[in-house]
Amino acid sequence: MSVQKIIPNVWCRGNAEQAGAYYAEVFPGASSVVEARYPSEGLLDFQRELAGEPLTVTVQIPDPRGGDSTRFTLINAGDEFSPNPSISFMINFDPLMFEGGEEAARARLDLLWRGLSDGGTELMALGEYPFSRRYGWVQDRFGVSWQLMLTDPKGDPRPFIVPSLMFGGSAQNRAGEAIDFYTSVFEDAEPGARFPYGVQTGPATPDALMFGEFRIGEQWFAVMDSGVEQSFSFTCGISLEVQCADQAEIDKLWDALSAVPEAEQCGWLADRFGVSWQIVPANMGELMARPNAYANMMKMKKIVIDDF
Repeated sequence: MSVQKIIPNVWCRGNAEQAGAYYAEVFPGASSVVEARYPSEGLLDFQRELAGEPLTVTVQIPDPRGGDSTRFTLINAGDEFSPNPSISFMINFDPLMFEGGEEAARARLDLLWRGLSDGGTELMALGEYPFSRRYGWVQDRFGVSWQLMLTDPKGDPRPFIVPSLMFGGSAQNRAGEAIDFYTSVFEDAEPGARFPYGVQTGPATPDALMFGEFRIGEQWFAVMDSGVEQSFSFTCGISLEVQCADQAEIDKLWDALSAVPEAEQCGWLADRFGVSWQIVPANMGELMARPNAYANMMKMKKIVIDDF
């Protein structure tokens, strides 16, 4: 069983428990558990209404092939941020996954599409495209974006769920740079395929990436430069949590990634592209169980394990 080192975190506006229950219902075999709650005292003024409420909810979505589940963390907070399509999640329905082949894969894709579309917003209609015989892009009722794709079984295998970063707005045309940067920062990382647009496409230059990918450990990530003008870009609405083995790894990643000093808080940072990361120790749950842990964490920018 591989370890999921990087965990997508979703900012929820006081409704993380409801969102977790929704995903556990929509994704076959998924589960949702409240992992931590806000303390009942010692909160900042803007957090007091959350006293005793869930702080984080863990959602586990299984791989239909019987592989490792994908873990998401839902963060209960205020209305400061919300997810947007700059980070979405590509769901690969490989006909080889399913007994019954392509027909069964299409049926599972369509079922999930109906669940995610209920109360959501269609970003690209479900249908046939040059790159896939069945594809659609939807933003669900909680603002999280999903790309459902029937994949070509002749291609290289990829995980069931792949985070996808769309570079638009202030980060336009930097997807290729991001591949090079992230694979230089993380150990055991390497670039994958790159497919440039080839011609000017909206704000995307000919050299910009219509699709690209990279790997960190056994986790794959997709990137693309937006082919249409958009005002939004990366925010804390979706962040990437990195679980570090020790303080040395925290220090190394923090120094390499952090590019916006005013964004540094409680282990959170923003990188040169605006992508939000949480650089935390793998035993964060154990540390947060210590007396006064929450109050101690609120004083930190970079997480310092010895200060809990």
